[in-house]
Amino acid sequence: MIDQPGATHVTTRTAYAGRLLKVEVETIQNPAGQTIELEMVRHPGAAAIVPLVSEIDSPDPQVLLIRQYRYAAGGVIWEIPAGVLEPGEEPEACARRELLEETGASASEIRHLTTIYTTPGFTDERIHLFLATGLEIAQPHHQPDERIEVATRAMSSALEMIRDGEIVDSKTISGLLYVAGFTLNR
Repeated sequence: MIDQPGATHVTTRTAYAGRLLKVEVETIQNPAGQTIELEMVRHPGAAAIVPLVSEIDSPDPQVLLIRQYRYAAGGVIWEIPAGVLEPGEEPEACARRELLEETGASASEIRHLTTIYTTPGFTDERIHLFLATGLEIAQPHHQPDERIEVATRAMSSALEMIRDGEIVDSKTISGLLYVAGFTLNR
C-alpha cells in the first residue's frame, strides 16, 4: 500500500467556464516533489434516487426507472432519477425535486445511501445517492427538452439489466447495487 501525503497547490487557471461546469488547469507539486499540471473538471455535484414502488421488505421490490436520450451516450439509456444541485441546494432537496420532475412521484421517506465520485481522475463531481420509499405517483413535470419514459421493473429484473449491459449508467448501477446489497432484506 502506498502512503503519500497530499499534493501542494501552486496555481489555478480557468480554461473554460460554462453553464454546468468549469475546466481548470491546476499546477500542483505532487507527493514525489514534481510540479505538474492537471486538467480538472469542476462540477456542482448532483443527487440521484432509487425509488421503490413496493415495500422495501417485499420479496422482489419494484423500482421506478427512467429511459431518456443522452447525446453523450449516443442514444437512449436506463437511469434512476437524478439532477444537478442548484446553488445552495441540499442534496436531499435535489433528490426530491428530481424524483417529482422526472417520474411524478413524491416519497414519504428518503434515506441517504452513500456519495460517489463519478470519475476522480479528472473531476470533483460527486453524486449523493438516496433511497425513496412510500411513493405517491402523479404526473411528471419534465423540462421542455427532456424526453423521458417512466417504467417499473422488479429489482431482480433491474439487476439482470445491469448484468446484461442494458443499464450502463454508473450512478444507476451504483444505486441499484447498493440497495440490493446493503438495504434489501436486512
